[in-house]
Amino acid sequence: MMHIETPGAHVDQLLRQTRVHHVQLSMMADLKANMMLTAASLVLTFSIRYLAQPVFQWAAATLIVFCLASITCAIYATMPKVPLKGHKKDDPEHKRSDFNLLFFGSFIDLDYENYLDAMDEVCQDTSKVYESMVREVYSLGMFLARRKYRHLRWAYLCFLSGLFTSGLVLTATEVLTALGFQLWHFEFSGVSSVWQ
Repeated sequence: MMHIETPGAHVDQLLRQTRVHHVQLSMMADLKANMMLTAASLVLTFSIRYLAQPVFQWAAATLIVFCLASITCAIYATMPKVPLKGHKKDDPEHKRSDFNLLFFGSFIDLDYENYLDAMDEVCQDTSKVYESMVREVYSLGMFLARRKYRHLRWAYLCFLSGLFTSGLVLTATEVLTALGFQLWHFEFSGVSSVWQ
């Protein structure tokens, strides 16, 4: 348990500033995920028309697969992560070590009276107030690192890998075609008329 000898404005400012910084990082991650969703969706949309052209179809198919993976990761990075099922009702919720009294996802299964009791218990002791604030900052940081930014990183890596890999596939296709190899390709009767 945390023990604060002399609570004061300096501790309040430290915790407040750290929390604000975490919220700004979360908003920045959402903005970056939105940019990745837009970029990958546009590239995917423009790539579909090249599926009908035998020279470009393997590169386009590669790029489309990577764009879909990037879109999936970006969506998952911005998806709310609130537990669908709560903990067992017989557990004293606010006594668990991972319980965050300041986050709605933690107290979602508490009834109002239990929440009020837990909040009253915390507010009666300055050290518990600070411990709750520190737990909130820690929870936000762990959420950002383990959930948002991890999936956002995967979205960017998928997108960049798709651009690079499709470039390699296009180069390999061109070289093999120039050497006289017949590459297998698939026919799209409706795609060429719609997208060209």
